[in-house]
Amino acid sequence: MLTDTQTDLLFAARTAHQRRDWAASYQAFDLAGRHTSLHTDDLDAFAFAAWRLGHIKESSRAAERVFAELTRTDPAAAAMKANELALAWLVRGDVNIGQGWMNRARRLLANEDESAAHGYLTYLDAAVAAISQDLDTLAVHVRALREMGGRLDAPAIGALGLIAAGIEAILNARTAEGWALIDEAMLPLLADQVPIEWAGDLYCMVLHHCHKLADLPRMRAWTQSMEQWCGVSGSVPYGGVCDVHRLQVQVATDDYRSLEGRLGVASRALEEVNAWAAAEGYYQLGEVRRLLGDFEGAASAFGQARQLGMDPQPGDALLACRRGDASGAWTAIRLALNGSDRLARARLLRAAVEIALGREALDEAETYCRELEADATAFATPGFRAWAAHARGAVAVRRGQYEAALASLEAALREYRVQQSRYETAEVYEWMALARRGLGAHEPAAADAATADAIYAQLGVEPAGICGSPAPGGLTRRELEVLSRIARGDTNRQVAQLLSLSDKTVGRHLANIYAKLGVSSRTAAANWARDNNVLHHSHH
Repeated sequence: MLTDTQTDLLFAARTAHQRRDWAASYQAFDLAGRHTSLHTDDLDAFAFAAWRLGHIKESSRAAERVFAELTRTDPAAAAMKANELALAWLVRGDVNIGQGWMNRARRLLANEDESAAHGYLTYLDAAVAAISQDLDTLAVHVRALREMGGRLDAPAIGALGLIAAGIEAILNARTAEGWALIDEAMLPLLADQVPIEWAGDLYCMVLHHCHKLADLPRMRAWTQSMEQWCGVSGSVPYGGVCDVHRLQVQVATDDYRSLEGRLGVASRALEEVNAWAAAEGYYQLGEVRRLLGDFEGAASAFGQARQLGMDPQPGDALLACRRGDASGAWTAIRLALNGSDRLARARLLRAAVEIALGREALDEAETYCRELEADATAFATPGFRAWAAHARGAVAVRRGQYEAALASLEAALREYRVQQSRYETAEVYEWMALARRGLGAHEPAAADAATADAIYAQLGVEPAGICGSPAPGGLTRRELEVLSRIARGDTNRQVAQLLSLSDKTVGRHLANIYAKLGVSSRTAAANWARDNNVLHHSHH
């Protein structure tokens, strides 16, 4: 017999659950459960509330008990619970345990009439095929899921089928068709016809592919949609995923120093909940630190991404480059290229071109550049087009083909403006400055370099410089330019005019130069510049 207190607690827990007050529901079920074992429905509601609050392990334990009880009484409901547990494990990044639960669902459904549970299981099969890049198997599951969606009167299965078909189209470079299918799937999702944990997974899946395709305008739109949905759903796990995706988008436009702390917090919060999103968060944190010049911090963040099962490339290879380890960078990027799928390759190819140019390996850079251009044509996303034009322009500059370089770099700029990718925009301006200098157009070259510097300053980062050639004395590109003019005998006022800077900025650069070189006078700095061949370096 239940005591009055227990009856009151259960009533409170159930009504809180109906009101979607997850904290009150969780607390009341938790207290009631200490005095008596909860009935299956109550245990299920408790598992759901725990999950919504981010108590993932506790939620899984309760759901497993629900599954055990349902196998005795209601095999079809037990199969659906196994599907939900499979999804939870896949999201946490453990594909093996996820597949174990899928096999339990499969056994329970073997003799049952076709139902929504079959559809959810087929979606999970498609998700595993997409994760492992098995495109033939993915196509089989997508076809089965779409046919099932036609037979069953279940909007959620229809939505899952559209998303799976959209992802399959994208992975096969039918990008426009893929996005059309995914946009159609949004309607039942926004109409609240898809259970929350599945809806959350759909958002994650789509945002992950937006990011892979470097389609920032679409990623911004989907992140806003997911944020509104997160606000409605009030779920801790997906709130954290919203944060990571929002920050991935903001990296294109925001001051990097303010992003750093927020990325760390969001990634740590997701470690137990969603290993994929946590790894993406740590990777992005590593990239931000790399560009801020915090090499130890970047290496540490990339290490955390690796622990969560992600190969942190190309960031890790570019970090080796920034540290002057060109051969380490080369080995890392080539290993990554060997093991990656076609979509992930594009991001790696862009870095491979940069690293090859740093090693003066122009033929290798050309090979990677052509492959990137082929992918940009096939997938036709703004990000891939920008990367391909950027790479082509850089290769042309290094070959001395300055007119052709400017045409490609202008095309890259247009695409990066659509993307609002500011760091990459600054890099393009640097290459344009080199091309204009090659053509003898020194004033436009100085203007381009100044534009690049202004963007770097707004983002709070140091210019990257040319990969694999560590700057003498740890000086930035701008400091080297100032030092070389000083060594030639120019006054601060003359340097300011030549480099389109203010007198005050030149003074600040000089103070930094003295501090880095450990000198205290103009003459000592000029002597150091001559001894270290900086006069030549400033025209690099």
